[in-house]
Amino acid sequence: MATSPSRTYRAACPNCGAPVDFASAASASAVCSFCRSTLLRDGESLKRIGVQAELFDDHSPLQLQASGRYQGAAFTLVGRLQVRYQGGSWNEWHALFDNGKSGWLSEDNGRYVMAFDAPAPADAPALADLAVGEIRTVGGSTWSVASVTQAALHAAQGELPGAPRPAGTAFAVADLRNERAEVATLDYGSTPPGWSVGRSVRLVDLGLSGLREDSEKTLSGRSLNCPSCGASVEVKLASTQSVVCGQCDAVVQIAPDTGAALSHYRQETGLPPQIPLGSTGRLLLGDPLHGADTLPWQVVGYVERCEIPDDPEDERVFWREYLLYHPREGFAFLVDAEDGWSWTAAITGAPQVRGDMAAWQGRQHTKLYSYTGQVTHVLGEFYWKVERGQRTVNTDYESGDWRLNREQAGDEVTWSAGRTLSAQTVVQAFGLKPGQAPALARDATPFTSGSASGLKTVVVILVVMLLVVLLMSRCGSDDCDGVRQTFGANSSEYQQCQRNQRGSGGFRTGGGSFGGFSSGGGGHK
Repeated sequence: MATSPSRTYRAACPNCGAPVDFASAASASAVCSFCRSTLLRDGESLKRIGVQAELFDDHSPLQLQASGRYQGAAFTLVGRLQVRYQGGSWNEWHALFDNGKSGWLSEDNGRYVMAFDAPAPADAPALADLAVGEIRTVGGSTWSVASVTQAALHAAQGELPGAPRPAGTAFAVADLRNERAEVATLDYGSTPPGWSVGRSVRLVDLGLSGLREDSEKTLSGRSLNCPSCGASVEVKLASTQSVVCGQCDAVVQIAPDTGAALSHYRQETGLPPQIPLGSTGRLLLGDPLHGADTLPWQVVGYVERCEIPDDPEDERVFWREYLLYHPREGFAFLVDAEDGWSWTAAITGAPQVRGDMAAWQGRQHTKLYSYTGQVTHVLGEFYWKVERGQRTVNTDYESGDWRLNREQAGDEVTWSAGRTLSAQTVVQAFGLKPGQAPALARDATPFTSGSASGLKTVVVILVVMLLVVLLMSRCGSDDCDGVRQTFGANSSEYQQCQRNQRGSGGFRTGGGSFGGFSSGGGGHK
């Protein structure tokens, strides 16, 4: 464990008398671990300036006194801020380095960022001048404005470099991102605004020790009653903001601290996922050149989406996304689109876009198409609030088998990056039965006549075809997309379906947002 050379200061809490330690002589405040009093250093004594709310247990793998190394320097997590916004919450962990420097290890769309405070640039824009999606020059660098949101401190813990703002006090925060994979934050809760710049980090690369034993971020025995049908609904991930009732398919919004239902809505029955919820598959999601490993990823959510064409007479395109989770890596998506499979995950920075080209990680990606996507059906759990008919504006780019997606949902822009996968890779990773492979492969022959596995495949396909009608009705189009996705674009089944349609609409040969959903704003410090 990293140890600070200046861990010599200890004083008694003026409220309860418990000992309060300071790891750094430069730290300005701490929260008493016994009575939650907010304590400000006043010379050689402590002054009580308030009391903190109780932290809600989000089962983060991080905890106070966990230690690691970043760019060769040792640090220890000595403090924590728990922040809420409309879409949920995030943590900011005060990382105290052995050289006395302070940093912030915080959460960013299901992943992590190490950031450092700096003086606000002289050209920092006013809050009213910021617009999501615009390009800004701040501090001599070019940034893309990713989000502007309202947040509030819920609770603080441990030792902090400054006095925390009063709990519940609202403040605006803007996230800026650039092509160097950096994220900057403007905190408008002060004048001039607070400014920090950080980069994405993997917990495994930090060499952390002292993590929580239950670091899978799962909750045992946490459940609630569905407000729609009364059935018991189990919530497995503490970061869950929406969960679907397995009995009636109602989508239930969750309060992060109590698990109480805030609201819900009913949805129609959709197509069953081809990869069952709870399944675990070993996949390489990332670039091996950047330290990616083959890891076990668990399916925790399933989303069915369709494209909303500009012309109502055009054919709708459908695709499916599986939300994957790994306790150290966070979240990723497995996309099942009409042109095949791919994986994708949110990135910290923002590619540089010039015309129809987007540059990222040394690759030039060419624009494929822009489209509006709409949620038609969901199952499982999600770290964002799933709204009925939720729409996003997407733009897809490609560079060989690499993919980029820009997605805007409300006042947040999220970039995701990923790569194509073969259907066989998906089958092998999740240990699916051989009879399921034809339904996953876009151009595969549906079945071999006379074989037992072929007969099982026929049954599966017939069931899927019956449910396709439900899928098409939710996007207002009686098309053949489901048949084409099941049997292949060159199959006789698909061609027959087209002949039976009234007229013929066009369709994209691509598909999939390659980016899932935005987290709803905020993201991290």
